[in-house]
Amino acid sequence: MEMAAIGTTPAGGCNRQALTDLDAESRRLFVRWCSELDCAVRVDAIGNLFARRAGRDAALPPVLAGSHLDTQPTGGKFDGVYGVLAALEVVETLRDHDVVTRAPLEIAVWTNEEGARFSPAMLGSGVWAGVFELEAALAIADARGCTVGGELERIGFRGTSPARATPVRAAFEVHIEQGPVLEREGVQIGVLTGVQGMRWYDLILEGRACHAGPTPMDARRDPVACLPAILGGLYALARKHGPWGRVTFGQIRAEPGVRNTVPERVSVSVDLRHPDQAVLDAMDASLRSIVTGACAAEGVRGSVRDEWSSPAVAFAPECVACVREAAQVLGYSHMEMVSGAGHDSVYVARVAPAGMIFIPCENGLSHNEAENAKPEDLEAGANVLLHAVLGRAEV
Repeated sequence: MEMAAIGTTPAGGCNRQALTDLDAESRRLFVRWCSELDCAVRVDAIGNLFARRAGRDAALPPVLAGSHLDTQPTGGKFDGVYGVLAALEVVETLRDHDVVTRAPLEIAVWTNEEGARFSPAMLGSGVWAGVFELEAALAIADARGCTVGGELERIGFRGTSPARATPVRAAFEVHIEQGPVLEREGVQIGVLTGVQGMRWYDLILEGRACHAGPTPMDARRDPVACLPAILGGLYALARKHGPWGRVTFGQIRAEPGVRNTVPERVSVSVDLRHPDQAVLDAMDASLRSIVTGACAAEGVRGSVRDEWSSPAVAFAPECVACVREAAQVLGYSHMEMVSGAGHDSVYVARVAPAGMIFIPCENGLSHNEAENAKPEDLEAGANVLLHAVLGRAEV
């Protein structure tokens, strides 16, 4: 709740977007808490924070746990933040009980996970994992023209440590589910086996602008006329590959956007997801076929622009086993599941053994000021994280 007071909104949520003054304030609070636990904090060149608690064997790679502190403009208290503070609580608990692990522990705070101010999302973990080039990431600008590099300098969090992965023994992230499944099933812990593959597209449909009154319907090249076949076809495609198939049309824009003019151009954003990469590839091929067919039928030129792709992720079996065994030992109800949302663990898993833990959130709401989680579920997730970390760090 102390962290949530930084950037609190009138509706009880948080607006603490990446690399703002409020993000800097939250980072400074985190660093202070880590210093009180005698953790050494380093900052890398993309602004990722790593707080290290020494182990008995300094030669061993660390066990990593963490998430992010930045939020959506109308975000909640728990998305990402819970994963950072639960990791902090793990370290504090070990200190309180005079437990020193064999391997060092590190708490990670990843930069710009949300992608709300700077696109793409998961930027800090992506640079660290080698998915994005550092210089290109630093040059990304927000809507006002402020760059990632410039804002890191301004708030004092452009570090000197290299922004690249070093050996990690295991990495864990605990997170609210951001969906309704655990709450609906009455289960307290989600044992994540992976993350859905995701593909983002922009569909560009180009016809011919003309007057809405004098132009007969059969004389038009109307890009909007393609939409029923495209939208209906893609919704049917997601249902065909259910229950995990997903399709979302977040933005539909007609140009010139005048009430009495047939548009000359329609752009549609598409978000396509499935946890099985082979199925996602097949859905991609079907999407292109559906667009081509719909455009040909209406005499419209259509193109599919690939905007972003994140392949399906399978978490390391040894990390999944640690989470499962922790839930069993602690007596929490649990189920295996796949995340439908992207997380920093998606990129971490490319370079290190990784696993995730989910807890229920109220009504499945996230990216919403009403986002909420029960104290007993937050505690359960932190306990599972503690035991999963101990399973790889060794006592």
